[in-house]
Amino acid sequence: MLGLIILFLTQSFSLAYSPLDRIVAVVNEDVIMKSELENKVYTINEKMKEQGANTPPESILKRQVLNNLIQNRIQLQLATRIGIKVNDENLNRTISNIAAESQVTLEQFREILEKDGYNYEQFREDIRNEITLTQLRKRQVTNRIIVSEKEIDNFLTNNNSQSIFQTEMRLSHILFSLSETATEDQITQTEQMASKVRDELLTGADFAKIASTVSDGGNAKAGGDLGWRKIDDIPTLFTDYIPDMKVGDISELIRSPSGFHIIKISDMKDMGESIVEQTHARHILVKVNELRTDKQANEKLIQLKLRIDNGDDFGLLAKGNSDDAMSAIDNGDIGWSIPGRLVPEFQRALDGLEINETSEPFKSRFGWHIAQVLGRRNHDNTESIKRARARKVIGDRKLNEALQNWKRELLDEAYVEYRLDDI
Repeated sequence: MLGLIILFLTQSFSLAYSPLDRIVAVVNEDVIMKSELENKVYTINEKMKEQGANTPPESILKRQVLNNLIQNRIQLQLATRIGIKVNDENLNRTISNIAAESQVTLEQFREILEKDGYNYEQFREDIRNEITLTQLRKRQVTNRIIVSEKEIDNFLTNNNSQSIFQTEMRLSHILFSLSETATEDQITQTEQMASKVRDELLTGADFAKIASTVSDGGNAKAGGDLGWRKIDDIPTLFTDYIPDMKVGDISELIRSPSGFHIIKISDMKDMGESIVEQTHARHILVKVNELRTDKQANEKLIQLKLRIDNGDDFGLLAKGNSDDAMSAIDNGDIGWSIPGRLVPEFQRALDGLEINETSEPFKSRFGWHIAQVLGRRNHDNTESIKRARARKVIGDRKLNEALQNWKRELLDEAYVEYRLDDI
């Protein structure tokens, strides 16, 4: 499973040297070799098999892959010309994050790659190229995308936009397949097996592990994960069961011509009304610098809190002592906030306070703080969420169009010569 995840991320596979290797395309001053093209075609075929998807005819897939290789080569050449470089420190950090997401150490990660036949040094260079391309596209295209408030207003008044606010569910699925010619005994045995697995799931067994082991579904190796889907996109076979289910629920056995199914609602996002609790707070920040240590910053705030506890005014002390210049002029007031807006350390401190209570000193990435909660209220955040979602949809559409135009312009300006006979 891990090998195929990395396969998808990097499309990197090490094959033996082929004596028939030759140039299949010239891209400006660079070339693309037949072995590189075949490696990429192989990895994409493997990924599509992993997902249970039908692969296109080889000639079409080969053309698509070669065109993508050409596009990437042109972009990498541009990145070199304008000075975009990914140093080893950033590269190592990214690879470490990939390993952490796979819940293995960096050394274990490398061993898994090599055991699966991957060249680790080539893997590093593929990741370096991916980071380079991301930085290039961000500089050349993404950062130039602007979505106006007027565009958001127009989008929200369009009835067709309402589909993006439907409730979304993340479904997981296990299939025990049956052939069209299955006998009654085979059907009974399969149903008994499915019932036994369902009983294990109801007692807390790991759905993803069981799906990857026993499911005949196309997403089995991904733990049966069907991804996020709007209600309208859920297979009709399952829609009669969904309304009575909550997050974490396991369905009864669902019979279809293809076999017996078990589904689970792994998560749910309600895109309707959103009521959130807002917190009104103020704080005093003391930063750590070359003249003030952690210990000194902490001790200063201990003294300030003692003065507040003895009756001194929090606001006046914030004006005279806080290193947060923006809030200090307003008595340390940072206004109303919703969960997720503040850094985690600050949010945890506020969550543990009663109204008008002052925290003990605590540390965040900005320095040391004491905070005080001034009030809490429920706030309808639906409109803000709708506008944020609309902004993302509009921005994504603009970005996709801009990226296509940019790639087309780069291709038009480049010298490209195809040397593959069957393309």
